[in-house]
Amino acid sequence: MGFLVDSQKDGGIGFLGGCVKTLIRRKQVDSADGNVHGHHQLAKELSVLHLIAIGVGSTIGAGVYILVGTVAREHAGPALALSFLIAGFAAALSAFCYAELASRCPSAGSAYHYSYICVGEGVAWLVGWALILEYTIGGSAVARGISPNLALLFGGEGSLPFFLARQAIPGLGIVVDPCAAILVFVVTGLLCVGIKESTMVQGIVTTVNLCAMLFVIIAGTYLGFKTGWSGYELPTGYFPFGVDGMLAGSAVVFFAYIGFDSVASTAEEVRNPQRDLPMGIGFALSICCSLYMLVSIVVVGLVPYYAMDPDTPISSAFAAHGMQWAVYIITAGAVMALCSTLMGSMLPQPRILMAMARDGLLPSFFSDVNKKSQVPVKSTVVTGLCAATLAFCMDVDQLAGMVSVGTLLAFTMVAISVLILRYVPPDEVPVPSSLQDTIDSVSLHYNRISGGSTKKKSKAHASISKDSKLPLLVGKNAPADYPDLVKEDPSVKYVLSEEKRRKIAGWTIAFTCIGAFTLTYAASNLAIQWLVRYCLCGFGGALLLTGLVVLTCIEQDEARHNFGHSGGFTCPFVPLLPIFCILINIYLLVNLGGATWARVSVWLAIGVVVYLFYGRKHSSLMDAVYVPVAHAGEIYGRRSSGDTLA
Repeated sequence: MGFLVDSQKDGGIGFLGGCVKTLIRRKQVDSADGNVHGHHQLAKELSVLHLIAIGVGSTIGAGVYILVGTVAREHAGPALALSFLIAGFAAALSAFCYAELASRCPSAGSAYHYSYICVGEGVAWLVGWALILEYTIGGSAVARGISPNLALLFGGEGSLPFFLARQAIPGLGIVVDPCAAILVFVVTGLLCVGIKESTMVQGIVTTVNLCAMLFVIIAGTYLGFKTGWSGYELPTGYFPFGVDGMLAGSAVVFFAYIGFDSVASTAEEVRNPQRDLPMGIGFALSICCSLYMLVSIVVVGLVPYYAMDPDTPISSAFAAHGMQWAVYIITAGAVMALCSTLMGSMLPQPRILMAMARDGLLPSFFSDVNKKSQVPVKSTVVTGLCAATLAFCMDVDQLAGMVSVGTLLAFTMVAISVLILRYVPPDEVPVPSSLQDTIDSVSLHYNRISGGSTKKKSKAHASISKDSKLPLLVGKNAPADYPDLVKEDPSVKYVLSEEKRRKIAGWTIAFTCIGAFTLTYAASNLAIQWLVRYCLCGFGGALLLTGLVVLTCIEQDEARHNFGHSGGFTCPFVPLLPIFCILINIYLLVNLGGATWARVSVWLAIGVVVYLFYGRKHSSLMDAVYVPVAHAGEIYGRRSSGDTLA
């Protein structure tokens, strides 16, 4: 049978139609031979231990040294450990999704890369643009948090040398932080040396932080048994704020698990990505969850939750038992945690910039890989300059909420990508338009095999559709062109049946996401009139449950077994796990607050303008021709061998 192909050229279809087509065009998984769009490949130096160091170092920041006090006092009480456990379970849902996609599509770019392959260019651009904001602001915020802790370690505020201490500029209301900027430059230089060297340093820094946390656990356990765990002997019981308070605490501490996704951004630099990436993500998240729970169990047991210092809960808990000197160990751990998190925040962004530049959505300047260090040095330097500037002259605390938008948006799209991969994986791949002659040759070859008339074959072959977005083995006009084949050939009936299943699955995934958003928005917005609110909740819940039932009943696509690189991790409990992950992440996105969304909207609007005027026109898929997945290998094979079938 002949097959149709789809050219992505914009001529003759109108501006609006062209824009829509560019938003939904998808790229293919990079080959396993290391040839990534003809660019230099990053160094494959990372093992499981390196990935664990990146994951743990990026996740466990200084926030845990403060978060335990705030959440215990205001939300969870002695049930703080359960809040961390539930939040860890929610984070594990995203980790499962990341593990499958990272092992199947092991290239730089993380969630941006997966969204481009499974969803489309428009969504991928927004995800990548949001992640750029996340890592820039996140790194700057972490850097500005180091100098106060460093000053505390050396004797308190004002103990740092003049050239490192914060200085207020009169008349401008700006507090500059030279220490933060210097640390960003140091980390930038380290990242430019090489991925193995920077990861080794991050591992050492993370080890110091883990030693401080182990000290808190071991010494705190000793004090707890010595004093009788007074924090748990309260008349209010284990749940002073009720189960609702514990769940509210889980929503707060969930953000303490953000960081394990940094592991996925290094996928191209992993020696054995199918094995090591899932293990690195899983072990890193497990270690973080275990440490969080153990620290919270100990600290809450030493001091009643209502008596905790919200700023220095761990230090004050030890001081209450006569161990004032412990503040130096705890503060050293906090400083090391911040330094490790700074490295983890600055590591992924150059690789996302590089991935977007490889795809033509950003200038090629960002895609250059240094031949000696095999890292994207130019992207790393630009990232460092931007982060250092923000850290030096801006108080980014008010912008910190914007960091969560990029992460949660990425988590959501990764879960959606898993559903797409399982039920409607791409059945077409882009090939360069320079291979048009080879494509025509293969198309004519299959027309001849099908035994159709010359007239009908040439019609199917010559109609290289610019309107069709379904380059299946049988096009939209197949029943009219091949009436006998539709009636007699069972393979044609299978194609038509499979197309129907894919349409049902695709629409079901879309309506499931709409239901999740409707349910979470209505449940979170108390300003909505109660009757409307309950109706919206019922409607959203019905869509969500219907989507879950339909996806559970219909079969997953057989092509999923051959999608990307086989032999890696497979996400369990599909579709339940990804849908639950989507629901949790959308709920957290909806509850970030109007002020945060207003700021993020400005950034995303800028991204839309950049995409429309640059990325859309320079995309590597601009002139791509889409062909069925089954024939892509044959087309490339004939290109390399020079064979044609006239």
